[in-house]
Amino acid sequence: MHKRILPAVALGAVATLGLAACAGGADNGGAVDGEGQELTVWIMKGTNPDASAFYDEVSDAFEDETGATVKIEEIQWADAHDRFVTSIAGGTTPDIAETGTTWTAEFADAGALEELDEYVDGEKGLRDDLVEGLAVAGTYDEKLYGMPWYAGVRSIVYRTDVFEELGLEAPKTWDDIVTAGEAIKAAKPDMLPFPVAGDAEFQVYPWVWGAGGEIATLDGKTWTSELDSDESRAGIEFYTGLATEHGFSSAGATTWKETDLRDSFTQGNVAMMLSGSWTPKALIEANPDLEGKIGAAVIPGEDGGIAPSVLGGSHLSVFNTTKNADLAWEFVKLMTTGEFAEKWADETGYFPGVQSAMEEALASTDPLVAPFAQQMVEGGASVPVTPNFGAVQAKKTTNSMIQAILSGQKDVDTATKDAAAEMTELLNK
Repeated sequence: MHKRILPAVALGAVATLGLAACAGGADNGGAVDGEGQELTVWIMKGTNPDASAFYDEVSDAFEDETGATVKIEEIQWADAHDRFVTSIAGGTTPDIAETGTTWTAEFADAGALEELDEYVDGEKGLRDDLVEGLAVAGTYDEKLYGMPWYAGVRSIVYRTDVFEELGLEAPKTWDDIVTAGEAIKAAKPDMLPFPVAGDAEFQVYPWVWGAGGEIATLDGKTWTSELDSDESRAGIEFYTGLATEHGFSSAGATTWKETDLRDSFTQGNVAMMLSGSWTPKALIEANPDLEGKIGAAVIPGEDGGIAPSVLGGSHLSVFNTTKNADLAWEFVKLMTTGEFAEKWADETGYFPGVQSAMEEALASTDPLVAPFAQQMVEGGASVPVTPNFGAVQAKKTTNSMIQAILSGQKDVDTATKDAAAEMTELLNK
């Protein structure tokens, strides 16, 4: 399926998981004996700004449980994909690694990952406890290769103090976004009402979906990009029009990444933006003056409701170069279920990858948690699950389309037609 929306029932609370014996590895309910062994683990740097204490705690717990030690190495997101590709080619992959949701299928297709179905099914209740969108993204050729670890979703983040000052409410339709933006533009000319970041792919798709469009559809074994459909074009035209028609953005934002968008918001220069569930805490830490001045709201569909938003996050995957897959699974399980899944979520602002650890978030009335939880439950979506989507991202097909429109190099019809043709070709290679 090209897009998966997480049904609310799928995220209902279930019984908390115990650390039962894993398939093929434990003896009479005990943990795998890893005495004298060491696992190498790659984790992306920056998701948890200060993860040292967490790593120490989980490593100690793993050693107490199995007798094995772990060597955790943090690597940069920007360098990670190339490093994975090189290590896969050279047979030097770690035992375990965090794999982004759009990479898992690619690495599975390369034959680099261990299948996890046997392990997951060997844990009572675990299969039904996986967050559906993450499980879908971790599944390739009907086999699970990525164990859901944590998830985040983008919603609207806005300055509540500015909205209150101008008598505005959080937008519930696209017209509301324009109305609020015009009021902010008139009252605060030095503040960008809603910047359009040109180098931020996942900022684009909610508007495509919100207008009833699709990124790409699969028919048999053939992918077809739908970025040039009437519905998708309407969404893209609205989004880019926030800059080109309404002047809510700036020329400089044409090259912005999401980090640039967040930096400008932190500096007080932005009133509304799409941002992840993991960012409010970081925004306030970077600028304590924003405490009490940030709100969140679901991304509205064109005429109301909730526009789907990309459910991002990560899996933990076991590479087939490991000498002890059973032991590697024990560490994956420790990280992704129960106490440590909840602790990682608390420290990072992401949601856990298992439903049983999400009970608190789903019941939260915190204005900086509840809207993201609602977005995730009612509007969490996936990009096309195919190993070739990495090629689309590497080519920056979507980003180039948006930048061409923002810079005036192409109109919406031409830009979407060109992008759809390129995406279709890349998806079917």
